[in-house]
Amino acid sequence: MTGLARLVRSSFAPALENITLWHERDISHSSVERVIGPDTTILLDFALSRLTNVIKNIVVNKINIKANLDKLNGLIYSQRILLMLTQKGVSREDSYEIVQKNASKSWDNQSDFKKIILSDKGIMEILTKEEIDDLFSLDYHLKNVDYIFKNVFGK
Repeated sequence: MTGLARLVRSSFAPALENITLWHERDISHSSVERVIGPDTTILLDFALSRLTNVIKNIVVNKINIKANLDKLNGLIYSQRILLMLTQKGVSREDSYEIVQKNASKSWDNQSDFKKIILSDKGIMEILTKEEIDDLFSLDYHLKNVDYIFKNVFGK
């Protein structure tokens, strides 16, 4: 799918180059249009057909998803911690260093990232336990799933 998308996008460059003479049509336009018109629409039809097949036949294994998330020991929430620290007035560089230090400790020791964050006195001077609990909520990442599904699938 990614390769097909690249090919479709590649047809935009010659189409945009035709715009420079939009008010002065000449034979140079038609050669580009004769190639990219059919090629791109056929390619797009093929890509959409493939994507439709993928979506119709996708299998979601919730147990594996949960297991894979658990393997990360909460590291998926590191960005939210970083952003909250910056919102509280900590510089981006300092926030990054603080989060990176704790994330590395979690990764290296295969330990719970949230516990490490809660034990960091510097972070606890800036964030409350309640804020940290909220930042470690998977619900934040899933909040728009129903909206997206409704718009994409009409359900």
